[in-house]
Amino acid sequence: MSHLVFIKSPSVNQRLLCFFMAVILAGFFQSIHAEERSVLKVCADPHFPPFSTKNTDGFENKIATILAKELSLPLEYTWFPQRMGFIRNTLRAQREDGQGYKCDLVMGLPHHYELAITTDPYYRSTYALVFLDNGKLNKIKTAQDLLKLNKTERDKLRIGMTERSPGSLWLAKHDMHEQIAPYIAQSGDPNEYPGEPMLDDINAGKIDAAIVWGPTAGLFKQLQPNIHVLPLTSEPGVKFDFAISAGVRFGDKEWKNEVDELLKKNSEKITRLLHEYHVPLVDEKGALLK
Repeated sequence: MSHLVFIKSPSVNQRLLCFFMAVILAGFFQSIHAEERSVLKVCADPHFPPFSTKNTDGFENKIATILAKELSLPLEYTWFPQRMGFIRNTLRAQREDGQGYKCDLVMGLPHHYELAITTDPYYRSTYALVFLDNGKLNKIKTAQDLLKLNKTERDKLRIGMTERSPGSLWLAKHDMHEQIAPYIAQSGDPNEYPGEPMLDDINAGKIDAAIVWGPTAGLFKQLQPNIHVLPLTSEPGVKFDFAISAGVRFGDKEWKNEVDELLKKNSEKITRLLHEYHVPLVDEKGALLK
């Protein structure tokens, strides 16, 4: 009886038909989508070393190149400054010619970034204290060495950092808030690389050190071999280390999974690349990797 009721029920049969059609069409469109990916479209900042540049010599550019080669696809960039509205104007934005989205992938997003689906992290870094090898802090070997300086020495220090840096929390926690020299995170000049004013002021003697994000510290080291980079370790109340992922649009879970596989497959190559850029790397617990 129940079998006959099932067969004779138009509403049930219609729902069942719709379900099977949805499954078939989903597979069909996924297949079409995979076939139509004829280029790897990436959005990036054109002047954001060491991450990305229009000359494609940033390490995120090179990671994107690795992915494109794995996919056997040409790599195409849409350039946009890494400012407020970046995702809205890139990953979520349609092309002017109506041929889909401006890009399908953004490199270098914080893991679990709220405006995109993020891949598994492909590196973890930490903030670092940077200073001149021959400057006031040339005897500092650890973060604790800085904190243990006598009051007279500490009071004379000026340490640069942006308003969003965890360094400000750290110095305040250790009664060094008066040593903070504040800098704005984004100056408004799209041609200024991250941390450039701080490096200039270190060289000019206006500040004694700076606390910057790990890759930026690596850039300082690339530009000036006499810069010392001291990676900082997270402690209760102050988090210095963060995981970094790539991002795709919400709904593109299969694409995200594919990128995950490629990043995992090339993890050793990516790690070597990051070492070339002097990026301090840490494990999941924030411990420095050699």
